[in-house]
Amino acid sequence: MATVKVKFRPSTVEAREGALFFSVTHDRIEKQIPAQLKLHPAEWDNFRSEVIVRPDTDEKRREYLHTLQETLAEESGCLKRIIERLERIGNPYTAETVATLFHDAREHGDGFIAFTTALIKQLEQIGKTRTAATYMTVLNSFVRFRQEREILLESVDAQVMLAYENYLKTNGICPNTTSFYMRNLRAIYNRAVDQDLIVQRYPFKHVYTGIGKTVKRAVPLSVIRDIRDIDLDEDPTTDFARDLFLFSFYTRGMSFIDMAYLKKRNLQNGILSYRRQKTNQQLFIKWETPMEEIVGKYDTDGSPYLLPIIRYAEEDERKQYKSAAHLVNVKLKKLGERLGLSMPLTTYVARHAWASIAKSKNVSLSVISEALGHDSEHTTRIYLASLDTSVVDKANNLVLRSL
Repeated sequence: MATVKVKFRPSTVEAREGALFFSVTHDRIEKQIPAQLKLHPAEWDNFRSEVIVRPDTDEKRREYLHTLQETLAEESGCLKRIIERLERIGNPYTAETVATLFHDAREHGDGFIAFTTALIKQLEQIGKTRTAATYMTVLNSFVRFRQEREILLESVDAQVMLAYENYLKTNGICPNTTSFYMRNLRAIYNRAVDQDLIVQRYPFKHVYTGIGKTVKRAVPLSVIRDIRDIDLDEDPTTDFARDLFLFSFYTRGMSFIDMAYLKKRNLQNGILSYRRQKTNQQLFIKWETPMEEIVGKYDTDGSPYLLPIIRYAEEDERKQYKSAAHLVNVKLKKLGERLGLSMPLTTYVARHAWASIAKSKNVSLSVISEALGHDSEHTTRIYLASLDTSVVDKANNLVLRSL
């Protein structure tokens, strides 16, 4: 089996940095691979392999050497895993083979970040925009953790994932969101395994990938009234955010993305019909006066959309929706603080609130489940049979008349 050692070659010019290199030996034949890392002789430990000394110099230099140490460990680990993979395959190989595979990994973007970026583009091309958007969110977080430094596929291991999990925790990311990132990174990693780019090493075995119970996000009917009745004439942006929150509540907790993509043709003969972006399930809602008051408040002439969330047809619709969602939730959070709420006010609170208030009005769980459009995943549905939508409309009318 081939071995890997890290060696230091001092510069022939005094006071100039020397270079580190990897020595790969197999069947008594050595191949030297430049590590592309430079440091002074005093910063290299000749007695302990692969250890960079960080002398008591300036803070910037110590940070630089710390980064070098991490890079050295990653690349050394990558070489060792390439050797492990070659050993598992069982075919004859040489030290030159190891060097070539390592060089290809460096030169041709055989890194986790590059692989994920290419995967996202492929998903967009085949129309899987939601998965692509999810992976992009996760990738952006991981890139921030890596400080925009690439990591070779072979170097993605349990230690890296534990470090990433700790990074998320120290930045105040909640366990469920951390799990969301980890589960999606695992899915991306498994795609690389399926393509035989790496050997499965189970790097996520020690990090949390479960789903914990979320904190209840419903508010009582009195708070919905307070949100509806507060004077926001001097703050049109918050007024708009409030209107979208109430529209969601009035429409049985319609999600923000579904509101954003509602078109005028979805409203026919007093019935608002749409398909949930999440499940593709079609829902029908009786058009009520409070809904009409909000829609009529805004000028959408010339736009196919019912609400002014996506405003410009020539621009990226999803980007406009995400930008609007962020702005609305920022304004709602401030509105919630102004009302003295103990939890953050978001558009999703409207959905929880409708279900909670409907339940307090003795609406059956099966009707609530039908009203929310729950699918088989994460569902509250207790009956599998579809209900008459008139029953659901009566439930919604009962909730709205309570305001």
